[in-house]
Formats: sequence, structure tokens, C-alpha cells
Amino acid sequence: MRGENVPGSSFGELFRVTTWGESHGRAVGCVVDSPPAGLDLCEEDIQKELDRRKPGGRLSSKRKESDRVEILSGVFEGITMGTPVSMLVWNRDARPEAYEPIKDLIRPGHADYTYLAKFGVRDWRGGGRASARETVARVAAGAVAKKLLGYFDVEIVGFTREIGGIKCDVNVRDEELGDLFERAEKSPVRCPDSEVSELMVEKVEEAMKQGNSVGGVVEVVARNVPPGLGEPVFDKLDARLAYAVMSIPAVKGVEIGSGFSAASMLGSEHNDPVILRERCIAFETNNAGGILGGISNGDDIIVRAAVKPTPSISIPQKTVNVRTMEETEIVVKGRHDPCIVPRAVPVVEAMVALCIADFMMIQGIIPRTLLDL
Repeated sequence: MRGENVPGSSFGELFRVTTWGESHGRAVGCVVDSPPAGLDLCEEDIQKELDRRKPGGRLSSKRKESDRVEILSGVFEGITMGTPVSMLVWNRDARPEAYEPIKDLIRPGHADYTYLAKFGVRDWRGGGRASARETVARVAAGAVAKKLLGYFDVEIVGFTREIGGIKCDVNVRDEELGDLFERAEKSPVRCPDSEVSELMVEKVEEAMKQGNSVGGVVEVVARNVPPGLGEPVFDKLDARLAYAVMSIPAVKGVEIGSGFSAASMLGSEHNDPVILRERCIAFETNNAGGILGGISNGDDIIVRAAVKPTPSISIPQKTVNVRTMEETEIVVKGRHDPCIVPRAVPVVEAMVALCIADFMMIQGIIPRTLLDL
């Protein structure tokens, strides 16, 4: 972030987002400081993205949140004013009392111990700030970024690439992103291949029966991103994308383009041949994932996020009671996703959108007002 001392709850330089709120607190929300003036924006633009993230269906948490967004500032007569846009979502189905029986127990796989080690105190109501509930605010902010990017024909679409070792082999380079999106959204696990989707569903259901959980991989494609985004050395576009996506709860790894498979390729296999397409520089393949030297090359930007299994499981696990400092066992009961991957798709999309919108403003491609376009 160019040497700035940016608080841990903020992301971005010119298109900057700050999120706030806890899992079982009164509300969650964000401040977007500041989208350009003149952007058509209403609550429905935000709501359609939040509806994709919210719980629902047999394969997700039974927490019933409507996640209705309220825009509090920065929008007047249907357009942004170039000032901070503040958004709020009330927590309507919070049940902090459900966590009281285990409030002194460190939940394996959660941030309970690390928050306690850092701050000397922690919010035991479902993880508080460390909960994936915080991603509501990211998706709300990302909806603004997506709407803005749409003015410049930039498309961002995500889907489930893998769950529990079951992989979808769709080739995004051959896909219309609108079609890919529609197929993914019809699947309960957001996989665009219907046959593979059924296998993924079976894998999740098997884990549910065992009181366990599974992880997977989310892939996001950003198309029509202009070349030239990103800075040399320390503020590369891929570095910032990795930073953005790794900040999402449960994400444990990030790939750009060919990612880790590049380690087993020859240079002749990995290099993307340079060609002319309609008298413009283009690339025959896209192992680079749309980024070379940390700068966008105009090709599809491909980002993958490895999402760990949901740590809240009903199988007994070893832990420590921090009040008595004794070893004990914990069984985490309640409303938890057996697989967080499908609901993580719009979250990863949001962080990619925020990052690209920020760099397009830094590059001067997106002006401070859209009224003159």
C-alpha cells in the first residue's frame, strides 16, 4: 500500500473501503470513500449481490438473515455525489447466547486464540470481527465497484472450480462470461458444469452426515480489464490482488493464472505466445493470468482462492479452557456451513472488483466524476 499506515479494516488507495461490525453484534456495514460522482446507484444494485452471499438452502447455514441493505450517505436522486457512501445491514437473526456454553473454549481452526493473544480480549459471540459475517460489508462495497466497472465494460464473474477434491474443468477462455454466470448460479454449489455440480453436492452432503466440512477453490475471471494497471516492484496488480483475496476469512492460498502448476512446466510451455488480433497485441494462451511484470496485459485476469473447510464442526476436538487453563474437548453446535465455498464466490468477486476499480482510478482511467463521459 505504498508505505501508508493503513488501518487493518480498510482496503484501497483512491477507491477505499472500510468495513465494520461483528457476527452477532447489532449490524455490519461499510464506508466506500469515495466512488466517482455521477454513478447510478440504488439499494437494489447492492441487494442483488448480497442475496447471492446470504445463507439459504440445504447446503448452507440455517441462520436466516435477510441482509437488507440501507444506503445512509453519498447517494442523492439516484446518483453518487463523489462523497463517502455508507451502507448498513442489520443483524436480524443473531443468537449470541448459543456461544455462551463454549465462550471459554478455544475453537480449533478459528481466530479465538490469536485475537486473545493480540488484544487480550475477544468477542466470543461467533468469532466477532473474525467471522465471515464481516464479508457482507465487502460484498456491499464490491457491488459499488462492479457497477462502476460496468461503465467501462469490465466484467467480473466467479464460480466454484473445486470442492473436496472434485474439480470442474471448464475452460473460461472459451466461455461467454454471461453464460458462465448463469450456469454457475443455477447450481447449489455455484459450479457451471451440471454433472460435476451433482458430484460436489454429494461430497458436501456426505460431510454433513459425518458432522464434518469440506473446502475447495473459487475462481474469478475479470474480462476487458485495460492493459497497464499495476505498478512496478512492490505495488504490482497481482500482489494487490493476492493481498485482497488472502484477507477473506477462510482463504489459505491464492493463484494467478497457471499458479502453482507453473512450477512443473517448461518455459516453452508456460510462456504465452504473442500474436496480433485485429492489429492489436494479444496472447495465444493465458498462463500469465492477464498480468505480466505485475501489470495487466489486457487478457482475462484469472484469480483462484483456496478456501479451507469450515472450522465449526460437530466432531469432538481437543482444545483448552482459557479460564481454567485445562485441556478439554469441544463440540461446536449451531448453524454453520458444511462448505463455505459457494457463498465465498461473490466475496472473492467483490475483492477483485475493489482492487481493479482502485487501480483504474490510480491510472486515471476512471475519473472523479462520470458526468462528463
